[in-house]
Amino acid sequence: MLSILDIFRIGIGPSSSHTVGPMRISQRFWRRLGQKKLLTKTDRIRMIFRGSLAFTGLGHGTLRAGQLGLLGFKPETINLNMAEAALSALSENLEFTRDGRTVQFDPKRDIILDFDQAAKLHPNEMELQAFDSKGALIYKRIYYSTGGGFTASHAQLSKPAKNDKVAVGGGAVPYVFGSAKDLLSVCTQQKISIADLIMKNEDARRPRAQTEVRLDRIMAVMLQGIERGLNTRGELPGGLHVRRRAPDIWAKLCGAPGANERETLFDWLNVYAMAVNEENAAGGQVVTAPTNGAAGIIPAIIRHYCCDETAKPDKKKTRIFLATAGGIGLLYKQRASISGAEMGCQGEVGVACSMAAGGLAAVWGASPEQVASAAEIGMEHNLGLTCDPVGGLVQIPCIERNAIGAVKAANAARLALHGSGAGKVSLDQVIETMRQTGLDMSSKYKETSQGGLAVNVIEC
Repeated sequence: MLSILDIFRIGIGPSSSHTVGPMRISQRFWRRLGQKKLLTKTDRIRMIFRGSLAFTGLGHGTLRAGQLGLLGFKPETINLNMAEAALSALSENLEFTRDGRTVQFDPKRDIILDFDQAAKLHPNEMELQAFDSKGALIYKRIYYSTGGGFTASHAQLSKPAKNDKVAVGGGAVPYVFGSAKDLLSVCTQQKISIADLIMKNEDARRPRAQTEVRLDRIMAVMLQGIERGLNTRGELPGGLHVRRRAPDIWAKLCGAPGANERETLFDWLNVYAMAVNEENAAGGQVVTAPTNGAAGIIPAIIRHYCCDETAKPDKKKTRIFLATAGGIGLLYKQRASISGAEMGCQGEVGVACSMAAGGLAAVWGASPEQVASAAEIGMEHNLGLTCDPVGGLVQIPCIERNAIGAVKAANAARLALHGSGAGKVSLDQVIETMRQTGLDMSSKYKETSQGGLAVNVIEC
């Protein structure tokens, strides 16, 4: 039962499934110990990463994120300076105190990258174990980071879904849809846009004013990420010696404001998307849209098409954009996946491109059918996109891939507006194709750094 505010979440880089998710999982485990009244007995905690979390854990900041969650930090509110100080103290003292309980945790001993045991229900598996003062195991629980910062316990993921309906909100909502076909049918019957439908469903969960405030906050964080990325120079962490390029491109664009080459449009979209993803790669604050690895596409489109020359956003446009894009994101999350470890990069950049295309088409006045067509085009030409990060870092090819995705999204929206929305391929069909393609794709190409560019590019 998802809200579009579950799709757009504020967190830290470089990966929603490998950073934000593990941080939330550690928080969940700590709360679980409290619910089981085991905190007073817990003397030591151990965490084990399997599958994609193990193979790319170092490059994706997974180990750091797991520790931060144990220490009580949350992705939405984290103070990065305080977080680094807390990690340093943990590394030195090999223990931490929380909720009045001091627990032993030695990162070198208590963090295990398990490359031998396969992940069971999802490629991103994380197990946490609690021990008493005598060293006896008193509780353990397996969780999964399922993409976009979403998490699930082993028990939750083992349960079959009761139905195939996407209902936005925790209770009764006016409009329930299980597919793009259902969504468009309701729009036709009620004579409303996709954005209006989504917002009416959100109204069942909270007052409209609260939803708008939160959407405005999401938009603001996106734009702040662009500004930081445009004005921060230097080399990205991780050892690949990747230099930030957005500031130089930005300086050239600002130095030639009268340039009228048609290709300049690419430059603007490129620089905004790259600015966000360079911030993400540096561990900065971004919005999962719908993931961190694809966090630059939607902000780039918003910055170029929904803001004025001073970067001041048009709130009406941004709310229409985010509501529409969020509704499309719900379909992908419910009917397939937004996890790179499950679907490859088609599930991240592909989905973000599809969402951005639909959102932009809506801002340009497209009908619901044209919006769905834009979303379909955005995904159709990302099918089969692999996730093969070099060195396990969200840098190569991720940063440039967001730039390309932003340009594709704008083009998909334009193509859709030239048609009636009645294409040969439906949005539901392309979502199902993405799902099947992801299932068929070798695990080497799904966020494990075991194939593709990750093995053909020499790290230096």
